[in-house]
This record gives sequence, structure tokens and C-alpha cells, in this order.
Amino acid sequence: MAKRSSLFIRIVEGKNLPAKDISHNSLVEPGRLAGLWWPSWATACYIEDMTAEKSDMESFEDYAPAWVAVDEIRDSQREDSKAVLPPPMYKHLSLLFGLQASLWPEGSIKIIPLKHMACSEHTMDMLETMVNGASPERAVGFGGRILGKMRSTGSSDPYCIVKVDNEAIIRTATVWRTLFPFWGEEYEVYLPPTFHCVSFYVMDEDALSRDDVIGKVCITHDLLAEHPKGYNGWLNLTEIDPDKEVQGEIHLQIEIVGSEMAKKLRCRVFDARDLARKDRNGASDPFVRVRYNGKTQETSVIKKSCYPRWNETFEFDLEAPSPEKLCTVEVWDWDLVSRNDFLGKVVFNVQELQNVQQEEGWFLLRPDKSKPRQDEGNLGSLHLQVRLQDETVLPSSYYQPLVQLLCQEAKAGMQDREVHLITLIDETTTAECRQEVAVNLVKLFLGQGLAKEFLDLLFKLELDKTDEPNTLFRSNSLASKSMESFLKVAGMQYLHSVLGPTINRVFEEKRYIELDPSKVESKEVGCSSLHRIQSESDVIQQSAHLLKSYLTDLLAAITKSVKACPAVIRATLRQLFKRVGERFPEDKDQNVKFIAITSFLCLRFFSPAIMSPKLFHLRDKHADARTSRTLLLLAKAIQNVGNMETGLSRTKEAWMAPLQPAIQQGIAQMKEFILRLIDIEEKEELALQRALALQTQVVKEGPLFIHKSKSKGPLLSSSFKKLYFSLTSEALTYAKTPNSKKSSFITLASIRAAEKVEEKSFGNSHVMQIVYADEAGQVDTAYLQCKVEAVEESWQTSWCVNELNQWLSALRKVCVNNTAMLGSYHPGVFRGDKWSCCHQKDKTDLGCDKTQHGVTLRDWNDPLDPDLEAQLIFRHLLGVQERMKVKYLELLKGDREDLRLSPSADPENPDSPSKLFQVLHDLDEIHHKELSRLNDVTNQDRNRLVELQT
Repeated sequence: MAKRSSLFIRIVEGKNLPAKDISHNSLVEPGRLAGLWWPSWATACYIEDMTAEKSDMESFEDYAPAWVAVDEIRDSQREDSKAVLPPPMYKHLSLLFGLQASLWPEGSIKIIPLKHMACSEHTMDMLETMVNGASPERAVGFGGRILGKMRSTGSSDPYCIVKVDNEAIIRTATVWRTLFPFWGEEYEVYLPPTFHCVSFYVMDEDALSRDDVIGKVCITHDLLAEHPKGYNGWLNLTEIDPDKEVQGEIHLQIEIVGSEMAKKLRCRVFDARDLARKDRNGASDPFVRVRYNGKTQETSVIKKSCYPRWNETFEFDLEAPSPEKLCTVEVWDWDLVSRNDFLGKVVFNVQELQNVQQEEGWFLLRPDKSKPRQDEGNLGSLHLQVRLQDETVLPSSYYQPLVQLLCQEAKAGMQDREVHLITLIDETTTAECRQEVAVNLVKLFLGQGLAKEFLDLLFKLELDKTDEPNTLFRSNSLASKSMESFLKVAGMQYLHSVLGPTINRVFEEKRYIELDPSKVESKEVGCSSLHRIQSESDVIQQSAHLLKSYLTDLLAAITKSVKACPAVIRATLRQLFKRVGERFPEDKDQNVKFIAITSFLCLRFFSPAIMSPKLFHLRDKHADARTSRTLLLLAKAIQNVGNMETGLSRTKEAWMAPLQPAIQQGIAQMKEFILRLIDIEEKEELALQRALALQTQVVKEGPLFIHKSKSKGPLLSSSFKKLYFSLTSEALTYAKTPNSKKSSFITLASIRAAEKVEEKSFGNSHVMQIVYADEAGQVDTAYLQCKVEAVEESWQTSWCVNELNQWLSALRKVCVNNTAMLGSYHPGVFRGDKWSCCHQKDKTDLGCDKTQHGVTLRDWNDPLDPDLEAQLIFRHLLGVQERMKVKYLELLKGDREDLRLSPSADPENPDSPSKLFQVLHDLDEIHHKELSRLNDVTNQDRNRLVELQT
């Protein structure tokens, strides 16, 4: 038995976000420095005519935390000036200062790194005084406040980061220049049922500096548990409170020792893990402060570690007869100049502890008491849909009666005068859960090799209820949803191979295309080479030519893809073609069987992917406005081809007329393609399926940078080498290029863990590690980095966050049955003679953090999980059981003339629905027994000290 939790997340949209971007008009004339708006945790200031003495720069360290100084700026207008700027701006100096690159001779700028120091209030006051003394045109952003000449553009570039227990797992696309962003992105995350909260951080992307945090929304596990149908609504963004941004756990032992007359409270502080990173070096300098009965004791400070080990013991006198009730254990980050940063706390009830005397365990660090919020609602709102689904999955044997019964129904097909199980499921499944049920049923029957038979049953049910061929499969029935889900589960790789080249071409060319005269904009059609403005007709003619080119390429890719289409999809479409032809045999309806197939292939598969390539993983970012319009027009053209419209008379948009010749040609190509696609005999189908079963399935592939472990010197990001990796159902392999011969790298059976690496280890936050056993049985680690070369930094960050999580998710899924997976790992690297994370000197030391095997992202290419799918179907059928019984009696009375017959009239030979109700009853009882047993074991093993926390 296993407990599994899944979290469905839909990030819909935001509204009333604050403007974070600064207009370029705030920049001063060439040769002058202009201030910009910086986050509240940073300071930017301009100092004029400082001397170039090194001592002066050193004395300035206290006033320039975490920044760099431009030591020397010489051009034709100014010879002496100093500025404090963030590191990313160094490469954008010509843009920032409004100067031509030629005005910056090589070697004229020197960068002096300054050590990190946080600003105290006194330091901030001194800086403000210095800044106010500068002339107005040298405006600055100071401590999050606007000083001098700065103007907002009235917009932001928002995106969302989703964290589960402070682990970033999702990054949405950036929506440019808006305070009302729409994302519409959906994710499903599998995670351990012990998670505590999911947080949504709305960020503003900046090209020249670190991204701003607009605000956050936090939804706890308890809140989600109170809404079994999920939470759907608007939530106000709140400001980031440093005292609430805590994470991690601490390992403690607390006990009462001594005689009855001289009792003492003893607290042993062992270690902590995954503490918040408060310093610029990507770590913290943690120490523990224990408070009890008015006294305070502290541990030593562990420098540069989020996984410290103290092993220190403290004792406090217990005053009889009524000792102090609460003992507080706080974790702090030590800072030399400014105040220490709060990292979290645990509070214990000492009176309750006297009943158990001694307890030990890992305890979640809690935030400090929340301060009253003055900005509630002032930072905008976020529309979210979040649903938590906890499942207890039983061993496979318990689900066999249910699975076998469903498979027997699929094999038997529709029979006369019999109430079919699929009919009952179809009639009782509501629109609210139809999509989820369809996906689960499709995956279950795919795993059993009966997807074609199951869908054939649904085709028959749908055709029996349809009299008008024009409405066939146009509703969101169970048949339509199941076929749509089937194409996504079985054909996602096929979709990528067909649409990928054309979609990439549209994104790369970024051409302005518009056929609708009411939407043609003159500002978009300037022809700089001819120094004239194109007329409206010229724009439409050029747009039609480009669209025809895209459409021609796409149709050519589709017509050539017969052999690339999975055999199970071809066989299922053959059945659909056959059933529709039998239902509508008249000559006037000869197109109906073609349209039945294109209603799924074109309208529900190709067109949605063309319009939203990111949602189908065809692209990593949403398209901009111009590209989106091109994709929409291309999707409309494919829809017209799928509708098999013979002329413009039925086309709603008359302005699509320039594409009609290409569309009519596409209709002929599509018909020919369908005839070749369904031309597959049963023997060929079985042969293709056997050949596919023998092939090694590619789970994920793409470029990664592997750390050259034998390289000399420090572990830096420059010591990584680019290779092309491919993860299959057998091994992780690599090659120099996608077409090169692959070498076996790591077999899946040898993998022990796949986890992230601390940012400070390589100076990059997008590195993962694969812990595996080599041929000699020795544990080794491979470090792989997600990175895109020769792209803008902001895009690389966006791509790498999601790419890293997708690789980790894929690796964890294919290793789900590995029996030797580790329970702990080192998030750092072994450098010199110790681990960089916990500073332990034994290289074989047990890891200092928990592994995250259970945290994965759902994908259409996920390996089938028969037990989980069976459990999900069981839960649904159990929930609609009463409705199914009512519907069963209605159908039974309609089918049988003798109303005296009842479901139990023949107990020796019950029909399928009666068998189903008995199977559900038996499985429900088993479920309750197993849950009760599991809860008893959990209660016995529970760390009782957790109950003492206040």
C-alpha cells in the first residue's frame, strides 16, 4: 500500500499588479549616469567626483552591499566619476548610459567586487543623505523608495514561480508589458502527502537587474484539505515578509533529567537541513538560540552552510511546582554588521513533555508571528485553481476483479438487450469530471492493450445517439473526451514530429501576418527598404503568401507522417471510419466519415497545439502578440481543412478567401492521407505493436552540460562540457550531437537518486546530480547542468527552471521501481576534504538532506501506472454508485418487457452491473481495513513531540 498525493494547479490570470518597470525617458543625456528603480532589498546610488584612491573604495564597502563599483569611466565628456551598479548592468553600460559602444575603449572600465554586507538603518540613513546631496538629474532608486527623476512605464513583465515547501518546481511564461496578465497554464504535480504548503510568487522580469518580487500567495495543505473539490478564486498578493520566509527542519532531542527535587530540561541540538539562504553567497551562517524560563543559550555559528551540524547540549533548571510552560528553539543567520536574519523556530510545551520524559525527531521550522499587513490588496490579485487529491493505492491484486470486469466488457463489445457497464459510466459521468475520468479510462485500457476496443464501444454509443451527421463528436461527451485524451497520451511524440518544424519556423521568422482588413495596422507594415508604407491590399497579399507557405509545409508534414503515426492510433481511426460509414451509408454523407476523423485529428489535436504550442510542450515560452496572431490564422486554416468545407459560402470569415485555393488543395491531401492512415490490417497492426514494444522508448532527450570531474581547479560552471543526452526506458545515454552514435552512460537500475545541487556549489542554480552505482558497485555522482548558449539571460533562466524540473521528474519516474533508492543525499559537492553543504569530511557520509523521489510533474508521456489508474477509476465509480444503480434500473425496465425481473432475479448468473456493484462493495471494505491498519501503524510510529508544538 502506498499513499500518493497529486496537486492540480491552474494559474489563470492576475489583475491590478503594481507597475515595476521604468521608462527609458528617465535616462539622462549621453555621458551621464541615471538612477533606476531597484528592489527594496538593494541599493543603487551615484557618487560624483570620488577620488580613485583604493582606500576610498575600501571605505565605501560598508555603503555598497552586494554590488560592484565601476572604478574608472573615461570618455570624451567625463573623466572622473564613480557609480555603484548591479553586476548584470556591466554588460549593458552603453545602453544604460546612452553611449555608443565605441566610446568605451577596451580596458577603460575596471570592476572591483565588494564583499557582501547588509545595510543597517544607520547605514541606510547615511546613504540617503549622500543621495539627496546629488543633483536632481542624477536620480537614484534607494532602499525601495523613489528619489529624484524616475518615471514608471505603468506596466510590469510578470511571471509566476510555484514552490512546494520552498522547492521551486514550476515557472510560467512571462507576459510582457501588462498589469493584467493572463497565463492559463495547467500543471499536475505528484508529491509526498507530507507536504505543508504551496506558494505562488509573482515576479517582474528585468533584463538589466535581478527580477523584482511583486508579491506572493501561500495555500496550506490544511486549506486544500478543507476544499476536497479544490479551491477556485482570487487571492490577494501579500508582501514578502523576511520573518515568514522560513524553510527547513531541525533535529532535536528534548528530555527531562535529574532527580525529583532537581529536575532539568535538557535540549540537544544535533543538526538542521534545507535552511533558508539569506546571504549573497547562496548560504547562511546559522546558529541556534534556545530560550526557557527567562534564560537564553546559543550554539556556535556554522559558516556558509544551510545544512549545519552542531551536536551541542543545553540544560535549564525546572522550577517546581509550576515550571515555565514553553521552551523556544530559534534558528538565526549570523551577520557581522547588520541585524541577524530569522530562519525559523520551534516551540515546545514543557508541561506536556513531562508525561513522555524524552523525545527526539526532525521538526519543521515555523515562521514568526505575522505582522499586520498594511498593503493587503494593494499588490494585486491572482486567480488560481488548486485541487489536492490524496490516494491510497492498494497492491495490484486487490484491483484485479475491477480491471478484469472492465476488460471483459471491452472485449465483449456492445450486445443487444443488455445493460453495458460503459453505458452506465457514460450516462452517470458529469461534465465536471468527464475529462479526468476519460484520461483514467484511456490509460487503464492502454495498459491492458484494449484501448481500441474501449473507444470502439464509445463510438457505437455516440453514433446510436446521433441523427444529424453535422453534430457528430462535436459535443464534450465521454467519447469525445476519451478520444481526445487517447491522442494526447499515445500520440504526443507524433504530434511533435509533425508540427514542430513549422511551429519553430513561425517563431523564428516573427513575420507580420494579417488577413482581416479591420485589423491591419499601418504601423506594422513599414517597408524600410523601399521607404514607403504598404497599402492594405499589399499587406493582405503578402500575408496570404506567407500563410500559404506555412500551411503547405504543415500539410506536407502531415501527409508524410503515416508511418510515424503509432499503430494503435491508426487502428482506432480505422474503427472510427468504419463505424461512421456503417451509420451514415448514403452517398450524400460520404464526407462524414472523413470529417469524423478530422474532428479529432485537426480540431482537437493539431489546431489546439498550433494555437498554444507551450501548453503542448512544443515551445518553452508563450508567443508574442504578432506570433500568436500568425498561429491563430494557421490554426483556422487547419480547422477549415478539417471541416472539409468545399467553398467560401460556409466560411464565417470572408476575409479568409485568399487562402481558399490552398485550403481546397489541403482537403484533397487530407482525404488521401486518411485513406492511407487507416489502411492497416490487423496483422500489420500487431506486427507494428510488437516492433514498438521491442524498441527502446525515449522518455526525454536534449542538450545538457556534464561536469568534467577530472578537470583541475575549482568546481566552476566553466568546467562543464555540452553533450546531447537521451533518457530511455533502459538507460541515460549521451552523444556529441543528436545524430551521433550514443554511448551508454548510466543504466536505470544503477540510479540511486536524482536531485538538485545547491547554487553555491557551481555558481549556478540549474545543476542536478545523479547518484548511481558504477560497474564495481561503488557509488558515484554525475553533475549535469541545464543551460542554453547564446540567448538572453532572462530567457535562459525561464527555460532552465522548467527544463531542470522536467529532467528530474523524468528520471524519478523511470526509476520508480528501483529498490535501492537513497533516502538522503548531499545537495553540495565534495570539494577538497569536505562536503560544501554540511562540511562533513567523510566522503561516504550519509546525506544531509532528504531525497525527493516522490516529487514529479505529470506529462502525457508518463509511463502507465495500472494500480494508480485502477484506484482513480474505483474512487470515481464508488462516488457515482447510487446514480449508476438508479440508471441501471431505468435501462433495465426499458429493455425488458417483464418488469418483475430485478437485478437479483438470477443470483447464479448476475449481469455485469450487478457484478460491478459487488466488486465496488468488496473493494471499499478492503480499502477501509487497510486504511485502518495503516493509520494504527502510523499512530504508533508518530513522533509524539510534534503534538507538543504550540
